[in-house]
Amino acid sequence: MDYRQAGVDVEAGRAFVQQIRSLVERTYRPEVLSQLGGFSGFFALPTGYQEPVLVSGTDGVGTKLKLAQQTDRHDTIGIDLVAMCVNDVLTCGAEPLFFLDYLATGKLAPEQMTQVVAGISTGCQLAGCALVGGETAEMPGFYQPGEYDLAGFCVGIVEKSQILDGSQVQVGDVAIGLASSGIHSNGYSLVRQILAATGHQLGDRPEQLGGRTLAEELLTPTQIYVKTILAARSAGLEIHGMAHITGGGLPENLPRCLGSNQSIRVNPQNWSIPPIFSWLAEMGSVAPLEMFNTFNMGIGYVLLVSPDQADSTLQWLAAQQLSDQPLFAGAIGEVIPGAGELVLEGLT
Repeated sequence: MDYRQAGVDVEAGRAFVQQIRSLVERTYRPEVLSQLGGFSGFFALPTGYQEPVLVSGTDGVGTKLKLAQQTDRHDTIGIDLVAMCVNDVLTCGAEPLFFLDYLATGKLAPEQMTQVVAGISTGCQLAGCALVGGETAEMPGFYQPGEYDLAGFCVGIVEKSQILDGSQVQVGDVAIGLASSGIHSNGYSLVRQILAATGHQLGDRPEQLGGRTLAEELLTPTQIYVKTILAARSAGLEIHGMAHITGGGLPENLPRCLGSNQSIRVNPQNWSIPPIFSWLAEMGSVAPLEMFNTFNMGIGYVLLVSPDQADSTLQWLAAQQLSDQPLFAGAIGEVIPGAGELVLEGLT
């Protein structure tokens, strides 16, 4: 017997590393000191910090992977992986520096995995961070043919005095919502249940989606907010708190950036909820509160700013021409006294 007969092709793994080399190297920043293929990735701390603090985060993509595998579309799921990590690290004010990935599959399919890494490379470029390494695990018998799983790991940096930790947030601060690009990477277990229960196929084109297929809508990658937010802070905009709206929606995530004895009130009438959410609610008979507790409902990221800075912040956001600029930025609520909960006006 040999390793190949057991289901692991070492030579194919080596060839895959060479195949993705250019995708990895195009993400490199000047601080990268290592090359692909080593045991570790080396990254020098950027200069100019007085008290640099490293910030780390890790995440996956969840069952959105199932849809990518069902449609054999793997070129954007890597963007989701990066986005879920870098957007989290960003919430304390940190700049993402470098990223590592973990890919596990039953049998290495080089073309499929190259598409995945291409998406990771694109996501890193959108976030301005370097892809310094990763692991590809071939695990026969653990995953079915064509299946794979992903995990991502990000490290960022922030000046200690500039960390956003909730202490800067004040009662009366305005919540500014930045649009999501769609469902992002949370709630897909419910999405898949709705599709299965209603018999809808990923190739269907519901009228509400304006001609797009369900696959196109549901595989839209997660918005990456890094360059917009870092540019805002560099421009002198005073941001008191930030939240990445992921699993659990606004009720779960927005209170995480508050200070003690604070809550936040949000009015869903202040923005237009994208059609995909209305379609899912209708098809699955999902109650409004359950929708908000599961999905981002069109708001992927939230900034908290003082009332006297709200208009100037909105004007600055509207004037930006950055490639990752969200489609919407508007006031959606305010910080109020409370015990850390989110109040959704008009929903019970």
